[in-house]
Amino acid sequence: MLRKGYTDTPEDAVESMVAVHNFLNEGAWAEIIEWERRFAGGLAQGWQECSRGEQSSHPGVEVGVNHADVHPPRLSRFMGRPNDMTPKASMLQLLGWISPGSFGGEAPFDRHDWYVVRQKPNGDATEVRYVIDYYSGPPEPTGEPVFYLDVRPAIDRPTAAVERMMRWGGDIWWRASGGTMRESRA
Repeated sequence: MLRKGYTDTPEDAVESMVAVHNFLNEGAWAEIIEWERRFAGGLAQGWQECSRGEQSSHPGVEVGVNHADVHPPRLSRFMGRPNDMTPKASMLQLLGWISPGSFGGEAPFDRHDWYVVRQKPNGDATEVRYVIDYYSGPPEPTGEPVFYLDVRPAIDRPTAAVERMMRWGGDIWWRASGGTMRESRA
């Protein structure tokens, strides 16, 4: 805490802050695992996972399950960047300024860049950068704090842009085209 410039943190608060920090890191890693589960085997496998929407994609399944050639990712390094807003967070802040009723909200309180080693089915490894925006929400009625994570591959390579479009676009298309209804009739 001192290294980051926080000198007024009470000692009795440090333990709970560490617990929240660990909880958020575990949540971020779970989201990265989900992205890797879908896309580590390539874009074709990613489309198979995403084309039926988020609910039909087996969320929470471990990387490699049903895909014997997909290896779990490995965190190679990470970097906290609390003073650098991601382009998406900047855009949301601008939209909130223009239309507060639709897009209003606080800016993320933190940002991390996590670098993950993705093992491809052919044995090659590549480093994938993920950006994570940390948002706080209104507390629960019990007073418990609420946090939201926005975890996604950084768009610093063409396939990352395609992965993001496939994941979000696949879900929207599945729901908008009545995919769940079609599946229930089959």
